[in-house]
Order: sequence, then C-alpha cells, then structure tokens
Amino acid sequence: MAAVHESVLDAIGETPLFRLARLGAGLGAPVYAKAEFLNIGGSVKDRAALSMVLAAERDGLLRPGGTIIEATSGNTGIGLTIVGRQRGYRVIAGVSDKSAPEKADILRAYGAEVVLAPTGVPAEDPRHLFNVVQRLEEEIPGGWLANQYDNLANPDAHVRTTGPEIWEQTGGRLTHFVAGVGTGGTITGTGTFLKEVSGGAVTVVGADPESSMYGGGDGSPWYVESIGHFLHPETVEDRWPKAYREGVVDVFERIPDRESLLTARRLAREEGILAGPSSGTAVAAALRLAARLGPEDLVVVLLPDSGRSYLSKVHSDEWMRRWGFLEEDGQGLRPLLDAAGPLVTVPAGATAGEAARVLRAVPGGVAPVVLVRPSWPYGVCPAEVVGTVDREVLAAALADGSVKQDDPVGVVAGPPLPAVGVGCSREEARAELRDGWRSVLVLVDGRVAGVVAP
Repeated sequence: MAAVHESVLDAIGETPLFRLARLGAGLGAPVYAKAEFLNIGGSVKDRAALSMVLAAERDGLLRPGGTIIEATSGNTGIGLTIVGRQRGYRVIAGVSDKSAPEKADILRAYGAEVVLAPTGVPAEDPRHLFNVVQRLEEEIPGGWLANQYDNLANPDAHVRTTGPEIWEQTGGRLTHFVAGVGTGGTITGTGTFLKEVSGGAVTVVGADPESSMYGGGDGSPWYVESIGHFLHPETVEDRWPKAYREGVVDVFERIPDRESLLTARRLAREEGILAGPSSGTAVAAALRLAARLGPEDLVVVLLPDSGRSYLSKVHSDEWMRRWGFLEEDGQGLRPLLDAAGPLVTVPAGATAGEAARVLRAVPGGVAPVVLVRPSWPYGVCPAEVVGTVDREVLAAALADGSVKQDDPVGVVAGPPLPAVGVGCSREEARAELRDGWRSVLVLVDGRVAGVVAP
C-alpha cells in the first residue's frame, strides 16, 4: 500500500532507484539512478532544507514568527519555502539572475518572497547575491540565514538519510557513488556514510563541469546550474563551502557542457526521466565510469532535480540552438565560422594602444572585449564579453587625441556584439544586428568561437 503521511514534510526522502537500462546498455557495470527529483519539492535539496530548519529551531536560531532567508539557485529555496511555510515562517529567497526563470515562479507559488540578484560579479561586490541576503538577515528582526554552503546540517541530512537509503536499496552491493558538487553537502554526507558503512570499499566520484574548480578547471563559466565552483576574475578572496569535505571525493569526472546537456535530454527521451542539467552531468560521469568497470561493480548516480524547472533551457530546442549546443550538418553559421579564422579577443584590462596593435591582424577589424583571468581561454562565456572594439573607431580616436595610447580600452569600446548559436541561420543572425554593427558573435557550446558578418 502507498504510504500515508500527516504532512508533506514526512514525504521527504525514501526516493527510488531506477536502473538506466537503455543509456547503460552494453557497459561493463550496471548503473542505477537515485531519483531525488521525486522529493516533494522536486529536488534533493528538500532533505537539506528540512535538516537545516530543524537544527536552527533546536539551536534557538529560528524562533516562532521568524524569517528564513537564503541565497539559492532555486532548489534549496524551494525546499526551505515548503518546510518554512509548513512550520509558520516567512521565507525570502535570494535567487541568482542566472537561474532558470521557472524556479522563481515555483518559489512564489509556494509562498516565498523572491529577490533577484547577480552572481556574475566579484564576491566582494555589494550587489552579489550572497551579500544581498546577508544584509537582509541583518535588517530583518528574527531573520535567519540558512547559509547552505557553510551549514553542517546540510551534509548531515545525507549522512542520516540519503546514504543509508542507497546502502539498503542496493543490499550493500554498490561499489561506486556518483554525484555533482554544488554546496558539497550531498556528496560529502552521502559519501561519508557509504565509505564508513563499507569499510572504505565504496568509491565516491564527483561529477563536475569541465571548467569548475572543484575538479581542477580554471573557474570560467559554464551552463549547468547548481553545481561546480566558479571564480569571477575580479574576486579577491576565493572561499570554498564548509559543507564540502574535499577528502570524501576519490576522483572527479570533468564533463563538458554539451555532453551534460545532451545526456539530460537523452534521459527524458530514452529512460522516461525528465531531469535537470546537473543530472545530465552526473549521468554522463556515471556512464563513463561504468564503461571502465566490470559486472561485479554497481554504480549509483544521484539525480538532483526535475527537468520541469528547466523547460525553457536544456529541454528547449530553441534555447539549445540559440546557445550553440544544437546544430544540423551543413546548416547554420558553421561555414561562415570555419572561414572566419581563429577568434581574436581584447582583454578588458588592455590599453587602447595594445588593442590597436591586436586589431591590426583582425579580419573585419572588430573584436570582442572580454573579462578574463590570466588562466582562462579566449573562448569565454558570453556573459564575460563586456564590449566591442572597432579598429576604425579606435584609430580615429587615437588620431584626434580624444583617446590616449595608455587609456583603458573601455573608453572607446562599444556594447557587446549580438551573440547567436552556430546552428542559427544567416537570416536569424541578421535579425540580431543592431547599433550599426555588421557582425555577430558565434557561440559553440555556449562559448564565443568567432566573429562573422552574416
């Protein structure tokens, strides 16, 4: 018989395992998926939310009539809203401006007040989401900031629930556990339990976006929400979450965005599992791993959330094509891109004189101005393109003296060129031209790959 609960909070956890029979066909080891999207709020973060609220009440940090405040990409905020509203609290969710818009709508539907703030600015910037919610905690009487990144009740939820469930569901047979790393709470808590109960026999594998710093990437942006560690080029102090214990993870699988997103789409089409992009990252890592293992092994991969929160992104053909993740052979802007030659960019910290020297060899005389760390590749995320510099405009400004050789290039840079995916048609690209520009940025896998005149 189906379980009967007195509250939706009693339905958090006890999620099933599904074998990935189609995606895992022909691999050395079986792969089972822990369906965390079947939690009442649609994600694994329901577990952490309940754990953090109960701990705050127990410790006297959250009192009747209080306000729960949190910075979230969406899922933790949803969990906290469900738990908080059930227990009589006001909830304010600070949401990243890069999160899928569906998440803010879901938060409001559950009764949260939503505050949008950027995360693509330096950590010290007062506009940064984390600084915004910290000010709210200081300003609101009875406010409690959940702080999932540093709250140890986050990983504790998985030591007590997720880990034991997986061990029981597999009869202690699992040999490898795969999960993404966002706050680090899920992989730390679950991995800690599984290592202890197995006497160290279970291998814990972190699934990470290719450029995330957790797995050794350069910290440049990526397109999979809720996992990874990004470092803005102007951030002074890089802080890692206290909820993450680095020693729990034995090895990382670094997954490119395209592989993550296409795997998430395959989950829906081939396995009937509508999950989010971070599930695509985790499953891609699990499939790579299972291909190297044998029938005596058993892989469990955690699927953090539902794809219903990403219908406007990874599960939208238009969005995927717009950002250069889908293209048809012989179609779109690929021929123009191949003929354009290597991408040349101008760092935002360059002088006007340095930019002029770079532009001498640029066909068309137009280059994007990019905000980068020294270790980042030139093909950066469009969010880091901060302007455009035109050779003719720059030369004229230098000639008439309105711009000096040592002036920052920003004084003469125009707005960023419009960006279109490599799978878009020339007509679509032309429709984006504005501000007198004759060229567009072409995106491949979400990163600028070239400048073309459509």
